[in-house]
Amino acid sequence: MADPGGERLATSYDLLMFDLDGVVYLDGRAVEHAAESIAESRAAGAHIAFITNNASRTPEQVSEHLRELGVGADAQDVVTSSQAAARLLRDHHGIGARVAVLGADGLLEALREAGLVPVPVGDADAVAIVSGYAPEVRWKTIMRAAVEIRNGLPWVATNTDPTLPTGEGPAPGHGALVTMISRFAGVRPEVAGKPERPLFDETLRRVGGERPLMVGDSLHTDIAGAHHADTDSLLVMTGVTALSDLVAARPDQRPTWVGHDLRALGRPGCAATEHDGGWRATGWSARVEDGRLVVDGAGDPDGWWAVVGAAGWAHLDARGETVDVSALSAPGPDAEAG
Repeated sequence: MADPGGERLATSYDLLMFDLDGVVYLDGRAVEHAAESIAESRAAGAHIAFITNNASRTPEQVSEHLRELGVGADAQDVVTSSQAAARLLRDHHGIGARVAVLGADGLLEALREAGLVPVPVGDADAVAIVSGYAPEVRWKTIMRAAVEIRNGLPWVATNTDPTLPTGEGPAPGHGALVTMISRFAGVRPEVAGKPERPLFDETLRRVGGERPLMVGDSLHTDIAGAHHADTDSLLVMTGVTALSDLVAARPDQRPTWVGHDLRALGRPGCAATEHDGGWRATGWSARVEDGRLVVDGAGDPDGWWAVVGAAGWAHLDARGETVDVSALSAPGPDAEAG
């Protein structure tokens, strides 16, 4: 793990890249402590970017929604998978290329911003097709796109997220459509969004930074993407990742840091250390007994997540099986050292 040297995470890095769904907001409502934590990080000198795989909205729409939730944000602070996809398409086909669009306004605007010409699916002069989340797209348009992809039209997908977080639980995301078209056409798209690198590269290109930290809630997109981009990461437990998911994470899906919520940015990164067959951090200790994870002690919740993750991963690497966490309950978000 990276060592922040006692400095709080918000100032240990020169760019904080926040995922949105499950980190800043959930089902359109602000995640608790998100707005004040981001404001405190900005006030401490951190540069802020909001990066999202959601390709349906424009940066202006995203930043307006963030401001409505009390999060300070301008359009230039927002980088979307649509913008990363448009960059890929311009690099491949050049300015002025006609690109068929299976998507919403955010994707259309990103293409125009990049100097490309968005056209309807079925346009005979299209040199490529790009797809993004757009629940209003009609089935006959999807069928036409799938046939054209099968027949050889180059395809870029903004993301392959299998789910979207909502207040009622995960719902199907754009990745479900990508999987369906891929199986029909026998083709995998080039992917712009997390966990692939283009969105990270586009963020650094637009916002700048040499020591970025990815802040996300998904092991499969945010954390795996940080690994692909050689970037440290903070996983917050306010979105799609459950305790059982954390301890089952593969090495390329393990975060540098784990925090209960975004208040972890105001503290030094909490790293667990191995001790006497177990793991310790900030008053907590964890060990595996007969395949079950046992946690003792008291302290802040970030430390609890740190020892649980470290102990679970060590067991998985040594035994090839996921530790049993069914008897565990995470401490409350406002737990304090005892």
